[in-house]
Amino acid sequence: MTSPNEKPVVAIVGRPNVGKSTLFNRILRQRAAIVDDVPGVTRDRLYAEAEWSNRRFVLVDTGGYVPESNDLMEQAVREQVQYAMDEAALILFVVDARSGVTTLDEEIARLLSRSQKPVLLVVNKVDSHVQETAVYEFYALGLGEPFGVSAAEGRATGDLLDRIVEKLPETAEQEEEHTDEAVHVAVVGRPNVGKSSFVNAVLGEDKLIVTEIPGTTRDSIDTRVVYRDRDLVLIDTAGLRRRSKVRESLEFYSTVRTHRAIRRSDVVLVMVGADEGLTSQDKKILEEVISERRGVVLVINKWDLLQHDADLANRYRELLEKELRIYRYVPIVFTSAKTGRGIRRALDTAVEVWEERQRRIETARINEFLQEAVTAYPPPAYGSKYVKIKYASQVDTNPPVFAFFCNIPKGIKAPYRQYLENRLREKFGFRGVPLILTFRKK
Repeated sequence: MTSPNEKPVVAIVGRPNVGKSTLFNRILRQRAAIVDDVPGVTRDRLYAEAEWSNRRFVLVDTGGYVPESNDLMEQAVREQVQYAMDEAALILFVVDARSGVTTLDEEIARLLSRSQKPVLLVVNKVDSHVQETAVYEFYALGLGEPFGVSAAEGRATGDLLDRIVEKLPETAEQEEEHTDEAVHVAVVGRPNVGKSSFVNAVLGEDKLIVTEIPGTTRDSIDTRVVYRDRDLVLIDTAGLRRRSKVRESLEFYSTVRTHRAIRRSDVVLVMVGADEGLTSQDKKILEEVISERRGVVLVINKWDLLQHDADLANRYRELLEKELRIYRYVPIVFTSAKTGRGIRRALDTAVEVWEERQRRIETARINEFLQEAVTAYPPPAYGSKYVKIKYASQVDTNPPVFAFFCNIPKGIKAPYRQYLENRLREKFGFRGVPLILTFRKK
């Protein structure tokens, strides 16, 4: 697994609460990062593609940098900022015009000076000409000319983008061509079931913060990789809790963003902790993914915590299938992000499910299936009338949509719909793929 050719990376770094995420959103012209008055909101690096003056680059938002803290979370953020600086072609060092030069700014400036990476010193919160004189104070950091902006108001951000493009290295504007579009795979589940650890195991490197603190990932993080010649975009998301437990606005926005990640994915890996089993909340997450008609794989992670023999896996699978009932078509994969067990199988299954979403069945074959199905079990009568399904065809893919033409569409009730879906799956597969069955008047 290797990363495809990348556009130049521009990393936004700085101490907590100087407006890095606000600047990130301003450049992208959308609310892509969570912005809150609480310092330390952004933890993982958040990637997004930006464009200015026909130049494209990858913008990276990072957590607030605290160089000498012993706090576990701040240490993890510090590692992420260091990683972002290592991969960046240009670093935007953001400081606060209102608070002036701080000791922490000076420490970060010394670190950036040693990095020998191009640095653009951005003085944020210059909301009017009154604050402009404060910009000159930042010459003391020794990083060249400071550039005053107001990310919140949009003041001078266009000029800042001109400066960014000027400083970007000249690169050949060529992208690796892929015959197929990237498969977007979201990793969702309750907090602390190992989602970020799973993505790290895929990448083979610590690109996401992984700690034992539930709720570490707050934003949805996209990572593009190539796996078995297939272009994948892995979307790591914040853990989903029951809505009654989502109290603070910050966690609420994380939950909203997770739901958005589900909607923009092709396949969703619903991750469950093997030590806890399938909870009611896991079932609700699964139901949401299916209601959005996304491909789905149930991933039982932390399998290393149990006696992971084949017999136990089979018994575990049987219990899960009983609980899933009408969702038995969802494939189940056992993984251990800690040991790497089952990681490739999970990705293989995700790609297989994506391919199933693209399938189109010939109309002749569908009508052969229909004849067999109605002969074995005719539709129940509707009042005094017989319900007859004349023919059927597949009218769409991704997700697959099947249209059944009959004399009394409202006479097809839920049990018979489920019967037809089950027979469709027996005949044609569609493993892990929610199907849409519509009934129309002939």
